[in-house]
Amino acid sequence: MELWFSEQHTPNVRLSIRVDKQLFSGESDFQRIDVYESPEFGRFLALDGYIMLTEKDEFIYHEMITHVPMAVHPHVKNVLVIGAGDGGVVRELVKYPEIECIDLVEIDEQVVQVCRDYLPQTACRLDDERVYIHYEDGLKFVRSRENEYDLIIVDSTDPFGPGEGLFTKEFYGNCYKALREEGIMVNQHESPFYEADATACMRAHKRIVESFPISRVYQAHIPTYPSGHWLFGFASKRFHPVRDLDSERWLARELETRYYTPRLHQGAFCLPAYVEKLLRKVEIRG
Repeated sequence: MELWFSEQHTPNVRLSIRVDKQLFSGESDFQRIDVYESPEFGRFLALDGYIMLTEKDEFIYHEMITHVPMAVHPHVKNVLVIGAGDGGVVRELVKYPEIECIDLVEIDEQVVQVCRDYLPQTACRLDDERVYIHYEDGLKFVRSRENEYDLIIVDSTDPFGPGEGLFTKEFYGNCYKALREEGIMVNQHESPFYEADATACMRAHKRIVESFPISRVYQAHIPTYPSGHWLFGFASKRFHPVRDLDSERWLARELETRYYTPRLHQGAFCLPAYVEKLLRKVEIRG
Protein backbone atom coordinates (compact mmCIF):
# COMPACT_ATOMS: atom_id res chain seq x y z
CA MET A 1 0.00 0.00 0.00
CA GLU A 2 1.34 3.43 -0.97
CA LEU A 3 1.38 6.19 1.65
CA TRP A 4 1.02 9.83 0.64
CA PHE A 5 1.27 13.12 2.54
CA SER A 6 -0.97 15.85 1.12
CA GLU A 7 -0.90 19.56 1.90
CA GLN A 8 -3.88 21.71 0.92
CA HIS A 9 -2.59 24.78 -0.93
CA THR A 10 -6.03 26.09 -1.88
CA PRO A 11 -9.54 24.56 -1.77
CA ASN A 12 -8.77 23.28 -5.27
CA VAL A 13 -5.06 22.46 -5.13
CA ARG A 14 -3.04 19.94 -3.13
CA LEU A 15 0.62 19.00 -3.10
CA SER A 16 1.11 15.27 -2.49
CA ILE A 17 4.39 13.54 -1.69
CA ARG A 18 4.76 9.78 -1.48
CA VAL A 19 6.26 8.77 1.86
CA ASP A 20 8.09 5.64 2.92
CA LYS A 21 7.34 6.06 6.62
CA GLN A 22 6.51 8.50 9.37
CA LEU A 23 9.49 9.03 11.66
CA PHE A 24 7.84 11.21 14.31
CA SER A 25 4.42 12.50 15.27
CA GLY A 26 3.60 14.52 18.36
CA GLU A 27 1.66 17.43 19.82
CA SER A 28 3.54 20.25 21.53
CA ASP A 29 1.84 23.02 23.52
CA PHE A 30 1.60 24.99 20.28
CA GLN A 31 1.18 22.70 17.29
CA ARG A 32 1.30 19.23 15.78
CA ILE A 33 4.78 18.17 14.67
CA ASP A 34 5.40 15.45 12.07
CA VAL A 35 8.53 14.18 10.33
CA TYR A 36 8.29 11.91 7.29
CA GLU A 37 10.76 10.05 5.09
CA SER A 38 10.13 10.31 1.35
CA PRO A 39 11.93 8.91 -1.70
CA GLU A 40 11.90 12.22 -3.62
CA PHE A 41 12.46 14.92 -0.97
CA GLY A 42 14.18 12.94 1.78
CA ARG A 43 13.03 13.75 5.29
CA PHE A 44 10.59 16.60 5.72
CA LEU A 45 9.05 18.51 8.62
CA ALA A 46 5.37 19.44 8.78
CA LEU A 47 3.73 21.66 11.40
CA ASP A 48 -0.05 21.43 11.70
CA GLY A 49 -0.08 19.70 8.32
CA TYR A 50 1.99 22.30 6.46
CA ILE A 51 5.44 21.52 5.10
CA MET A 52 8.11 23.68 6.73
CA LEU A 53 11.16 22.18 5.02
CA THR A 54 12.41 19.18 3.13
CA GLU A 55 15.96 17.89 2.96
CA LYS A 56 15.98 18.29 -0.81
CA ASP A 57 15.03 21.97 -1.17
CA GLU A 58 15.58 23.61 2.25
CA PHE A 59 18.93 25.05 1.09
CA ILE A 60 17.11 27.46 -1.24
CA TYR A 61 15.07 29.06 1.52
CA HIS A 62 17.84 29.22 4.09
CA GLU A 63 20.47 30.59 1.73
CA MET A 64 18.18 33.29 0.36
CA ILE A 65 16.93 34.51 3.72
CA THR A 66 20.48 34.64 5.13
CA HIS A 67 23.04 35.51 2.46
CA VAL A 68 21.06 38.35 0.86
CA PRO A 69 21.34 40.63 3.91
CA MET A 70 24.85 39.38 4.76
CA ALA A 71 26.08 40.39 1.30
CA VAL A 72 24.71 43.92 1.81
CA HIS A 73 25.52 44.84 5.42
CA PRO A 74 29.29 45.38 5.77
CA HIS A 75 29.71 44.57 9.45
CA VAL A 76 27.15 42.28 11.06
CA LYS A 77 28.10 41.30 14.60
CA ASN A 78 24.85 40.72 16.48
CA VAL A 79 21.95 38.84 14.92
CA LEU A 80 18.44 38.08 16.13
CA VAL A 81 16.69 35.11 14.52
CA ILE A 82 13.00 34.69 15.28
CA GLY A 83 11.53 31.27 14.58
CA ALA A 84 13.95 29.05 12.65
CA GLY A 85 13.87 26.26 15.24
CA ASP A 86 14.98 23.85 12.52
CA GLY A 87 18.45 25.44 12.60
CA GLY A 88 18.83 26.13 8.88
CA VAL A 89 19.31 29.90 9.24
CA VAL A 90 21.82 29.38 12.05
CA ARG A 91 23.74 26.90 9.86
CA GLU A 92 24.19 29.59 7.22
CA LEU A 93 24.95 32.43 9.67
CA VAL A 94 27.78 30.64 11.47
CA LYS A 95 29.70 30.56 8.17
CA TYR A 96 30.53 34.23 8.88
CA PRO A 97 33.36 34.51 11.42
CA GLU A 98 32.69 38.20 12.15
CA ILE A 99 29.30 37.40 13.70
CA GLU A 100 29.76 37.45 17.47
CA CYS A 101 26.28 36.61 18.80
CA ILE A 102 23.18 34.91 17.40
CA ASP A 103 20.05 35.07 19.56
CA LEU A 104 17.66 32.39 18.33
CA VAL A 105 14.13 32.90 19.65
CA GLU A 106 11.85 29.91 19.11
CA ILE A 107 8.51 29.58 20.88
CA ASP A 108 8.33 25.79 20.60
CA GLU A 109 11.17 23.89 22.28
CA GLN A 110 9.89 20.59 20.92
CA VAL A 111 10.45 21.75 17.31
CA VAL A 112 14.14 22.29 18.08
CA GLN A 113 14.49 18.89 19.72
CA VAL A 114 12.69 17.06 16.92
CA CYS A 115 14.93 18.73 14.33
CA ARG A 116 18.04 17.84 16.33
CA ASP A 117 16.86 14.22 16.40
CA TYR A 118 15.54 13.78 12.87
CA LEU A 119 16.87 16.62 10.69
CA PRO A 120 20.58 16.93 11.54
CA GLN A 121 21.29 18.37 8.08
CA THR A 122 19.63 21.62 9.16
CA ALA A 123 20.11 21.50 12.94
CA CYS A 124 23.84 20.72 12.73
CA ARG A 125 25.14 24.09 14.02
CA LEU A 126 22.75 24.88 16.87
CA ASP A 127 25.50 24.10 19.38
CA ASP A 128 27.87 26.73 17.99
CA GLU A 129 29.27 28.78 20.90
CA ARG A 130 27.88 32.01 19.40
CA VAL A 131 24.30 30.73 19.40
CA TYR A 132 21.99 31.44 22.35
CA ILE A 133 18.58 29.76 22.19
CA HIS A 134 15.64 31.46 23.91
CA TYR A 135 12.43 29.45 24.18
CA GLU A 136 9.89 32.25 24.23
CA ASP A 137 7.51 34.30 22.13
CA GLY A 138 9.45 36.33 19.56
CA LEU A 139 6.90 39.15 19.73
CA LYS A 140 7.48 39.59 23.46
CA PHE A 141 11.25 39.09 23.20
CA VAL A 142 11.81 41.87 20.68
CA ARG A 143 9.70 44.37 22.65
CA SER A 144 12.43 44.69 25.28
CA ARG A 145 15.29 45.18 22.79
CA GLU A 146 16.55 48.55 21.58
CA ASN A 147 19.48 49.47 19.32
CA GLU A 148 20.95 45.99 19.80
CA TYR A 149 21.07 44.08 16.49
CA ASP A 150 22.67 44.59 13.09
CA LEU A 151 20.41 42.02 11.48
CA ILE A 152 17.04 40.50 12.33
CA ILE A 153 15.87 37.44 10.39
CA VAL A 154 12.21 36.57 10.85
CA ASP A 155 11.87 32.94 9.82
CA SER A 156 8.28 32.57 10.91
CA THR A 157 5.63 30.04 10.07
CA ASP A 158 2.57 31.20 8.13
CA PRO A 159 0.49 34.16 9.44
CA PHE A 160 -1.84 32.06 11.57
CA GLY A 161 -1.40 29.90 14.65
CA PRO A 162 1.85 30.41 16.62
CA GLY A 163 3.32 32.71 13.95
CA GLU A 164 0.38 35.10 13.65
CA GLY A 165 1.85 37.81 15.90
CA LEU A 166 4.98 38.02 13.73
CA PHE A 167 3.06 39.70 10.91
CA THR A 168 1.71 42.70 12.82
CA LYS A 169 2.61 46.38 12.58
CA GLU A 170 3.53 46.33 16.28
CA PHE A 171 6.02 43.54 15.68
CA TYR A 172 7.72 45.25 12.74
CA GLY A 173 7.88 48.51 14.70
CA ASN A 174 9.58 46.70 17.57
CA CYS A 175 12.06 45.15 15.12
CA TYR A 176 12.88 48.63 13.84
CA LYS A 177 13.55 49.76 17.41
CA ALA A 178 15.70 46.71 18.16
CA LEU A 179 17.95 47.35 15.16
CA ARG A 180 20.98 49.60 15.18
CA GLU A 181 21.06 52.63 12.89
CA GLU A 182 22.34 50.59 9.92
CA GLY A 183 20.18 47.56 10.70
CA ILE A 184 18.47 45.21 8.26
CA MET A 185 15.40 43.02 8.77
CA VAL A 186 14.62 40.12 6.44
CA ASN A 187 11.45 38.04 6.62
CA GLN A 188 9.66 35.33 4.71
CA HIS A 189 6.95 37.11 2.79
CA GLU A 190 4.61 34.32 1.65
CA SER A 191 3.68 33.53 -1.97
CA PRO A 192 2.02 36.01 -4.35
CA PHE A 193 0.39 33.38 -6.55
CA TYR A 194 -2.75 32.06 -4.90
CA GLU A 195 -5.34 34.60 -3.78
CA ALA A 196 -5.30 33.93 -0.02
CA ASP A 197 -1.50 33.84 0.08
CA ALA A 198 -1.28 37.03 -2.00
CA THR A 199 -3.56 38.81 0.48
CA ALA A 200 -1.28 37.82 3.39
CA CYS A 201 1.74 38.94 1.38
CA MET A 202 0.22 42.37 0.68
CA ARG A 203 -0.79 42.81 4.32
CA ALA A 204 2.73 42.07 5.57
CA HIS A 205 4.31 44.31 2.94
CA LYS A 206 2.06 47.24 3.84
CA ARG A 207 3.02 47.01 7.51
CA ILE A 208 6.74 46.77 6.77
CA VAL A 209 6.65 49.73 4.36
CA GLU A 210 4.99 51.76 7.09
CA SER A 211 7.80 50.89 9.53
CA PHE A 212 11.02 51.12 7.46
CA PRO A 213 12.40 53.81 5.10
CA ILE A 214 13.74 51.17 2.70
CA SER A 215 11.54 48.18 1.92
CA ARG A 216 11.95 45.84 -1.05
CA VAL A 217 10.79 42.34 -1.96
CA TYR A 218 12.75 39.54 -3.61
CA GLN A 219 11.94 36.03 -4.78
CA ALA A 220 13.10 32.43 -5.01
CA HIS A 221 11.76 29.19 -6.41
CA ILE A 222 11.06 26.63 -3.68
CA PRO A 223 9.37 23.52 -5.14
CA THR A 224 7.49 22.31 -2.05
CA TYR A 225 6.05 25.70 -1.01
CA PRO A 226 2.64 26.75 -2.36
CA SER A 227 2.96 27.47 -6.11
CA GLY A 228 6.76 27.20 -5.82
CA HIS A 229 7.03 30.99 -6.11
CA TRP A 230 8.13 32.44 -2.77
CA LEU A 231 8.86 35.98 -1.64
CA PHE A 232 11.10 37.50 1.01
CA GLY A 233 11.06 41.00 2.44
CA PHE A 234 14.17 43.16 2.81
CA ALA A 235 13.73 46.17 5.12
CA SER A 236 16.48 48.51 6.22
CA LYS A 237 17.19 51.80 7.93
CA ARG A 238 20.03 52.64 5.54
CA PHE A 239 21.15 49.97 3.07
CA HIS A 240 19.57 49.35 -0.33
CA PRO A 241 19.55 45.62 -1.19
CA VAL A 242 20.92 46.05 -4.72
CA ARG A 243 22.83 49.36 -4.77
CA ASP A 244 24.70 48.44 -1.58
CA LEU A 245 25.42 44.83 -2.55
CA ASP A 246 29.17 44.23 -2.30
CA SER A 247 29.67 41.27 -4.64
CA GLU A 248 33.47 41.28 -4.49
CA ARG A 249 33.53 41.25 -0.70
CA TRP A 250 31.05 38.38 -0.57
CA LEU A 251 32.81 36.33 -3.25
CA ALA A 252 36.14 36.79 -1.48
CA ARG A 253 34.78 34.74 1.41
CA GLU A 254 34.61 31.67 -0.86
CA LEU A 255 31.52 30.37 0.93
CA GLU A 256 29.98 27.22 -0.47
CA THR A 257 26.38 27.77 -1.58
CA ARG A 258 24.07 25.76 -3.80
CA TYR A 259 21.56 28.49 -4.72
CA TYR A 260 22.72 31.95 -3.72
CA THR A 261 25.16 33.96 -5.81
CA PRO A 262 25.60 37.75 -6.00
CA ARG A 263 24.37 37.67 -9.62
CA LEU A 264 21.24 35.82 -8.52
CA HIS A 265 20.89 38.33 -5.65
CA GLN A 266 20.50 41.18 -8.12
CA GLY A 267 18.07 39.30 -10.31
CA ALA A 268 15.94 38.18 -7.35
CA PHE A 269 14.76 41.78 -6.87
CA CYS A 270 13.46 41.92 -10.47
CA LEU A 271 9.88 40.86 -9.85
CA PRO A 272 7.20 39.73 -12.31
CA ALA A 273 4.72 42.41 -13.36
CA TYR A 274 1.83 40.83 -11.45
CA VAL A 275 3.84 40.87 -8.20
CA GLU A 276 4.88 44.49 -8.69
CA LYS A 277 1.23 45.37 -9.19
CA LEU A 278 0.22 43.58 -5.98
CA LEU A 279 2.87 45.40 -3.97
CA ARG A 280 2.09 48.82 -5.44
CA LYS A 281 -1.46 48.50 -4.15
CA VAL A 282 -0.24 48.76 -0.55
CA GLU A 283 2.91 50.87 -0.81
CA ILE A 284 2.70 54.33 0.67
CA ARG A 285 6.15 55.22 -0.61
CA GLY A 286 8.59 53.74 -3.12
